[in-house]
Amino acid sequence: MRIFFVFCFLNALNAMAQKTPYELSNQTETTTYDAAISYYKKIASTYPQSKLLTYGNTDFGKPLHLLVLSKDKTFDPIAIRKSNKRILLINNGIHPGEPEGIDASMMLARDLLKENRLPKNVVICIIPIYNIDGSFNRTATSRANQNGPVAYGFRGNSKNLDLNRDFIKTDSKNSAAFQLIFNTWQPEIFVDTHTSNGADYQYVMTLIPTQKDKLNAILSGYLTETLVPDLYKEMEKKGYPMIPYVNSISETPDDGITGFIESPRYSTGYTTLHNTIGFMPETHMLKAYNLRVDATYKLLQTYIDIVERDAKIIGENKLKADKYLANQKEFPLAWKLNKTVVNDLTFKGFEAGKKPSEVSGTDRLFYNRTKPYTKIIKEWNKFEPAVSIQKPIAYIIPKAWDKVIALLKLNNVEVNELKIDAKIEVESYYIGDFKTGTRPYEGHYLHSAVQLNPVKQALQYYAGDFVVYANQKTNRYLIETLEPQSTDSFFNWNFFDSILDMKEHYSAYVFEDTATEILKHNPSLKKKLDDKKAADINFAKDGAAQLEFVYRNSDYYEKTHNRYPIARLISDVKLELK
Repeated sequence: MRIFFVFCFLNALNAMAQKTPYELSNQTETTTYDAAISYYKKIASTYPQSKLLTYGNTDFGKPLHLLVLSKDKTFDPIAIRKSNKRILLINNGIHPGEPEGIDASMMLARDLLKENRLPKNVVICIIPIYNIDGSFNRTATSRANQNGPVAYGFRGNSKNLDLNRDFIKTDSKNSAAFQLIFNTWQPEIFVDTHTSNGADYQYVMTLIPTQKDKLNAILSGYLTETLVPDLYKEMEKKGYPMIPYVNSISETPDDGITGFIESPRYSTGYTTLHNTIGFMPETHMLKAYNLRVDATYKLLQTYIDIVERDAKIIGENKLKADKYLANQKEFPLAWKLNKTVVNDLTFKGFEAGKKPSEVSGTDRLFYNRTKPYTKIIKEWNKFEPAVSIQKPIAYIIPKAWDKVIALLKLNNVEVNELKIDAKIEVESYYIGDFKTGTRPYEGHYLHSAVQLNPVKQALQYYAGDFVVYANQKTNRYLIETLEPQSTDSFFNWNFFDSILDMKEHYSAYVFEDTATEILKHNPSLKKKLDDKKAADINFAKDGAAQLEFVYRNSDYYEKTHNRYPIARLISDVKLELK
């Protein structure tokens, strides 16, 4: 009898050891970072079908962890791809105050291993907590509108960066480590778990898929015709009907919602550049925390089931999309909503109204949860290119721009180096005009509305400068970062602001005499000056502006001012490369 009780006691201890902090807290608390990593280490040491890896570093001084679940115990991403298995990457805690995915993934990993439910054709990769920094900044108040858990992390990392705005600019070490994971494993499907803000409604789970119109058409067809409908159908069966992310066009959803256009600063916008289908599930902040975790758990399981079922077609689609991208000629750089295309959407909401505020006495919005409704609302979700370009044969990048080269290499872009000095005929951009934010955004004064003046010219390049051909499956990352007009281009994120400053100028009293001589010997320039004076009365009265006009049209004006340093090779010339 004693042996029996000891056996039962040990079994109970083992069962307790496998429970997550969330479960042990009666589903009211989210795990801490240390507890999560300790838990995953125990899982990896217990189950040979799992392995806990580390990558890079973060701003907090700790590496990013990656738990890999592989039924056949293969943990080499190259071997996995050769065996024609799919890779599903789940990212948690990019905003640690939105921790449902952190807790759901811990339980899901355990259950898949313990119950021998790992899929045959899908390898599951889980980042336990991406924003490690923010997870240590733990309070119960930073998410003022959120219903639990008891305490949670903070949105900003230790540099106060929102990591879901950092995928292109890569100001954080976290972003570089994530990109290392992503480009090492090259997942076909990516899921980034979140919690929403905004309106009140009946749904526990909302969903942002990769924007269908931005995604490669081959992948978009599968996404819209199969993957998304099946996710909705299966989650309905599991008790969690879903709705698209409630991006209201006015104060309440009653007037309709629009799709979310995720530029590459966001996780799913970044993964789209690599032909990976991305999802941002957003649980509803006002629902009980245990329901939000349960819905996330069930959604993650649903992804696994569908990707396992469709492993063959998902893999074939990715290969076709990558091949198409390498040969694609025209690339959209920015997008706009087509407001003439509208869909009807069945929506389960709550009646909204106004009542006097007890704080200010003025009218305030409230949702009446005693008056749920189901009705048809409008959805606008058709996006079209606002700016497009034809790709060049290659880009030429002077070696001084080392951060650009490092990021290209991190993203599996193949780069070549010039073997010898060479003068090369290229197309250069001169920055004609742009707008800049008046306040900092994520540590930058972001540019937009860039206007370019392309010029064909022969420029001198040197051995060790880089040539990057636009014939790769990474073309979209290459082009959307290097073309200045792209929404999240390196130019817009201030990588090249030094070229916008003049390094030399003149003293007017000295240059007056020089300008006189220039005009004497250059009648065509004098005519241009006279024509401008005749056409512009203000210019005709402004002596300083006229002197500047002569300077800007003379050999004294520095040719590199406002010249974008990355040139486009548009004629097929043979270059000597290392």
